[in-house]
Amino acid sequence: MWQTVIHTWAYAVLAVTLIVAAVTDVRTGKIYNAVTYPAVVVGLVGHTLVAVFAGDGYEGVLGPAGALGGLAVGFLPLFVAWRAGGIGGGDAKLMAAVGALTGVNFAVTALAYGLVVAALMAVGVMIQRRVVRQTFGRIGRFLYIGMLRGKPADPATAESPKIAFGLALCIGSAGAMVELFVRGRVMFEA
Repeated sequence: MWQTVIHTWAYAVLAVTLIVAAVTDVRTGKIYNAVTYPAVVVGLVGHTLVAVFAGDGYEGVLGPAGALGGLAVGFLPLFVAWRAGGIGGGDAKLMAAVGALTGVNFAVTALAYGLVVAALMAVGVMIQRRVVRQTFGRIGRFLYIGMLRGKPADPATAESPKIAFGLALCIGSAGAMVELFVRGRVMFEA
């Protein structure tokens, strides 16, 4: 449990980052670099300083390697999704910040929770707009063409409903934070 205490600064920075990112994503549909880049830098520098002052003898200190690992695990899957056109770049950078501040296990858990929240949000929007059948039909065609080794077109149309994916990631990260403080560990912790 002391590991949670020594990393309180990181969770405080994470909480502020998540709140600002959620608000801007809902209001503007964007998560700004001015939110994500400072959080990444604070995570990397902060964990490096903690490692220097606490030393290697303390279990649970992320250090620069743990912060970089978290950054990579948070960023890379969403970078691929961004390059494929599925999400915005700010979403990927937000998860990079989450990982840099919290490490690999937390980033994986937060991402998993965020994806579940996003799926629930998407289904809710589809039901509300009464486009469930049309949406699953487009997805089915996309998968079918993809299995034929063709390059399928994006199944989304201009009128396809959108969700605030960054908000889903913020909610997932907040859920992981609650789990950490209640259980003392996150779901994907070894």
